[in-house]
Order: sequence, then C-alpha cells, then structure tokens
Amino acid sequence: MTLNFLSVFVVTYLMWIGFTASFTFSELLTGFIVALMVAIITTKYSKFNIGIDFPIRALKFVFGYLPVFIVAMVRANIDVAKRVLSPSLPINPAIVKVPVKLKGEISKLTLANSITLTPGTLSLELDDEGIYVHWIDKKSDDPEEIKKAIVGSFEKRIGGIFE
Repeated sequence: MTLNFLSVFVVTYLMWIGFTASFTFSELLTGFIVALMVAIITTKYSKFNIGIDFPIRALKFVFGYLPVFIVAMVRANIDVAKRVLSPSLPINPAIVKVPVKLKGEISKLTLANSITLTPGTLSLELDDEGIYVHWIDKKSDDPEEIKKAIVGSFEKRIGGIFE
C-alpha cells in the first residue's frame, strides 16, 4: 500500500464522516467502502500525500484561509447582487490572465476553484504562468492590479498550506 493511496483514502474517509456527521455503523461502513473505492480509482491520477505536518496545514486551511475566502465570497456576492438589482451599474466583462507563482497542482487547483466560487469571476484555463479568468467587471489592464482584485491574499495563504 502506497502513501499516496493511504493519503487519498484517509482524506476521503474523513470528508465522508465530516459531511454525513453520523457515527452509526452503517454510515461508517458505507464511508469506508466509498473512500476505499475512490482511493483505488483515483490514486494513479493523484500526487497527494499526507505528511507529518498535515494537522498543522489543516488548521491553517480552516483558520487562516477559509475566513478570508468566506469574506471575499460575501463581498463578491453583494457586488454581483448590486449589479443585478441596479442595471445602471457598469459592467465591463473581459477574460484576463492572472499571473500565479504557485507551483503545486493542488495549490493551483485550490486557487482556481476559489476564484470560480467567488461570484463575478470564473476560472477558464490554468497553465504554468497563470489562470485565465472571466471577470464581470475588468477594472484595470495592469497584471498586478488584476491579480490584487481577483486573487487578493488567496495565493499567499494557499501557498503557505499546500506548498
């Protein structure tokens, strides 16, 4: 059994338990079987490994990243709601390239998903240099200003967790 397989299994099983919030034998057994199948199927496609620092990284994610992401998501929801309710507010839709310094696949994926989950932005493509994003209201042509507006502090926090 490889560390990769074990890592995928453990994380999937913990997610199952967290989402179901049930400790009945049938739920735990079903979660065990599902996590086992997910690990068997996805291990060959994954490079995910739990290290000795996993608990610390999990705490950083929960207490360092999630609050920042939730605040950004609420702000973006309010902005998009204002635009929907007040059609006179300008929109300037555009596809922009957001430069990214993250190296790991999981960190880039987390950043791209965070951008997509924030209303008003949608990650379209990811390459080695950055993420192409559809942005509801392009405010600048400067790559650093674009990055600050779309990514904020996501990249720094994600880098501290996954890399």
